[in-house]
Amino acid sequence: MRAMHAILIIFICLHYSLGKKMRWCTVSEQEQKKCAELAKALVAVLPPAAVAAFARLSCVLAYSTTDCINKIRANRADMVTLDAGEVYTAVKQFGLTAIAKEIYRDGGCILSVAVVRNSTLDVRSLQGQRSCHTGARWTAGWSLPLGFLLSRNYLTWAEEQPLSQAVSAFFNASCVPGAAAIAPALCALCQGQKSYIAQRNFHCETAHGEPFYNSQGALRCLKTGAGDVAFVDHTALEGIEESEREDYQLLCTDGTRAPLSHYGSCNLGRGPGQGMVTRLNVRKIARKFLAAAQMAFGRRGRERQRFQLFDSAPFGAADLLFKDVTEKLSILEDNKDISQVLGLDYVALLKGLGHEGSSLEDSVVRWCCISNAEQKKCEQWALSIKSDPLVCVRAISMSDCVEKIKRDEVDAVSLDATHAFIAGKCGLVPVVTEYYGKTCVPAEGGAEKAGHLETDVLPSVVGVAVVKRSTRGVFFGNFGGRRSCHGHMYSPAGWLLPFRHTLSLEHNNTSPCEPNQVYNEVFWKGCLPGSQGNLCKVCMGGTGEAATKRCADNHNERYYGNMGALRCLVGDASGKSYGDVAFVEQHNLESNILSLSPSGWADGWLSWDFELLCGDGRREPLSEWENCNLGAIPPNIIMTRPVLTSRVYDFLMKSQETLASNPDTEFRLFQSQQYGESDLLFKDATQCLIHTSHLDYRTILGDEFYRLAEAVFNCTHSDILEFCNQEVCSIF
Repeated sequence: MRAMHAILIIFICLHYSLGKKMRWCTVSEQEQKKCAELAKALVAVLPPAAVAAFARLSCVLAYSTTDCINKIRANRADMVTLDAGEVYTAVKQFGLTAIAKEIYRDGGCILSVAVVRNSTLDVRSLQGQRSCHTGARWTAGWSLPLGFLLSRNYLTWAEEQPLSQAVSAFFNASCVPGAAAIAPALCALCQGQKSYIAQRNFHCETAHGEPFYNSQGALRCLKTGAGDVAFVDHTALEGIEESEREDYQLLCTDGTRAPLSHYGSCNLGRGPGQGMVTRLNVRKIARKFLAAAQMAFGRRGRERQRFQLFDSAPFGAADLLFKDVTEKLSILEDNKDISQVLGLDYVALLKGLGHEGSSLEDSVVRWCCISNAEQKKCEQWALSIKSDPLVCVRAISMSDCVEKIKRDEVDAVSLDATHAFIAGKCGLVPVVTEYYGKTCVPAEGGAEKAGHLETDVLPSVVGVAVVKRSTRGVFFGNFGGRRSCHGHMYSPAGWLLPFRHTLSLEHNNTSPCEPNQVYNEVFWKGCLPGSQGNLCKVCMGGTGEAATKRCADNHNERYYGNMGALRCLVGDASGKSYGDVAFVEQHNLESNILSLSPSGWADGWLSWDFELLCGDGRREPLSEWENCNLGAIPPNIIMTRPVLTSRVYDFLMKSQETLASNPDTEFRLFQSQQYGESDLLFKDATQCLIHTSHLDYRTILGDEFYRLAEAVFNCTHSDILEFCNQEVCSIF
C-alpha cells in the first residue's frame, strides 16, 4: 500500500503540474509498441484519480535518435534514451538536459570490446579490415575504440582532417550508423532501406530499421560476415547464444585474444552507459515520471508482473526504450554538470575527438607549470620552437597539474614517480620518459626518426639522506626531535622512501604506512612543502614576484624540491631557519651545492661539507651514494590524457629535434640554473626523452616501486586520488 500511495502522489503531482502529454520518442515500430504498452500499463495500475494524467502518455515515432533530439527541441516530443555520446551532443550542442542514467549490474558504465570471429586478427592489425560500429560518436562503438587506436598511434589522424576521414582511410569498409551526414564512406556496409524521403530512409541511421544499428546490430554485422570486427559494449555479449560463443573472441590491448567471458580484462576502455534527456522546462516532471515508472515496473516494481520496463523480448527485439540489462535508473540531481554525469575522462575524450568542433586548443599543447620560475622557462621554450605552438598554463602543484589534465584545462606535464603513480590511477598515460643515461641512441629508422629514441633500460636515480658534516650526532635511528627537510609532498626521495627506514629508535612508527604521521611523530618540526602543521614550520615561503605563503607545494616556496631541501639544510641568510637532515635525490646534489654561492643563497659550501646517512647508521662521503641511499627512484614520466598521446609525442619530438639542431640557442630544455632553481619542467639530469607511450605507467615504475606506492596510498588520505575516484561508473 505504501508503494501504491507513493506512486499515486507522484502521478497526481504530474497530472496537475504537467497539464499536457508526456511524449516518449521512439525509433522503431517495436519501440513504439513497447511504449504504447507502457502507457496502457500505467493506466491499468493507476487509481481513478490519476488515470487522466497517464492516459495522456503518448509515443512519438521518429526515424533516428537525431530526429528525436530535434523533435524534443521543437516541443514535438519530451524524452528519449540516448547513448552517452549522444547525450553529450544533446546537452552541449542542442541545449537539452540529462535527467537519468542507466545502471547495470557492475555500475553506471559499459566496457568497449572488439569482437571477431575466430581468426588471426589482433588489435594491432585492424588497418584495412571491415568494421562494424554501434553508432557514430557512440561510446563503445566509436569514441572508446578510436581513442585507444589513437593513443597507441595505430590510427593516424592529421589535425587538419576530420576524424571521420581518418577512420575511412584506416578501415577498408565500415558501417557506422549515424555517419551518413558526416562521412558517407563510413556507411558502405550498412544494410538499412534507402529512400530519398527522410522518414522512410533507414540506411546508416541510428534506428532499428538499420539492421546493423547499436551493439546488437554491430554483432549482426559481424555474424553475417559483412564485417571483420565489431566494436560493441560488453552488455551485448550476453545476447550471444551459448552454442555460438566459441565462434567469437575478444581482441585485447596487448595484442592477444580472449574468450567473450574475459571482457573485464580484455577491453578497449570504459565509459558511461545510456542516459535520458529532455528539455529544461519539463525536466522536473520528466524525472518524476521516470521515478514513478520505475517504482511500478522496474526490477523490483510492485506491478512488474503486468509490465517490465527493462524487458524487450515480448516485442521481438532487444534494448527497446532502455537496455534490457539495466538494473535500475539513477535519477540525476538538478543542475548537474555534464562532466559530473558522464565523467571527466569521458568528456575529455570526446573533446579530444572533436565532438565540439575544431578550436584553437586542437593545434596547441598546453604545458603545466607550477611556479614563476617554471613559467619563465616554459615561455622561453615556446619562443625557441616558434613553429610548434606551446601554451604555458599555471598550476599550484604537481597534484593540481594532474587534476587540470583530467579536467582538460592543460595537456601534459613531467611527473616524478610518485605523482606518475597518482596520475596513472587517475587515468592518465605515459608519452615519453626522461632518460638519465650517458648517451641517447636513436631508434631504428635513420635520419627520418632522429628524434625518436627508445631503450629497454630506463636508468633510475636514488634518494639520499644528507647532513652537514659538522653535525656529528645525527644519523638514522636518532632523528627524534630533529628538524627535517623534504623536497615536497609525495616526492619519492623526500616523502615516500625515508619512512621505510628506522628514523628513530624512540618512536616505534605506530603507523608505518602513513608517511606524514610518521614524520610528525619523529621530527620536532620540518619543511615538507604541501603539508601542514609542524612539517611547515621550517619552510620560508617566497619573495618578490614569487611571493607565496609558507609551505606552498611549488618552487615559489624557497625550500621546495631538491634545491629547496638543500637550502633548508644550509639555512637562510640569518642562519635561523634550517633543518638537521635533508631527504633529496642524488642526481644533482653536487651541482646544487656548487650553485649555492653564485645564486646568492650561501657562500663557501663545498661537497666536502656534507655527508650521506646510511640506513645502517653509517655516515659516508657524497661519492658513496651507490652504497648509501634510501632506494632507487624510477625516472620522471611525461603524462597526458590517452587521446592526446600522439599529439604530445609529436610535439616533444619536434622540440627535441629543433633544439638539438640549433646548438647556438641559449635555451636548454634540461637546464634550470639560469632561472635560479633546479629541475624545472624536467629533471636537469635528463639527457633526452625516450618513447614509452607503448608502455603502461606500472611497467615504467617497476613492480617494487609500484607496490610500495600502492601500499602507502591504500592507507594514506590523498585529495587528488579522492578527486580522481569520484567515478561515475560506480554511481548507483
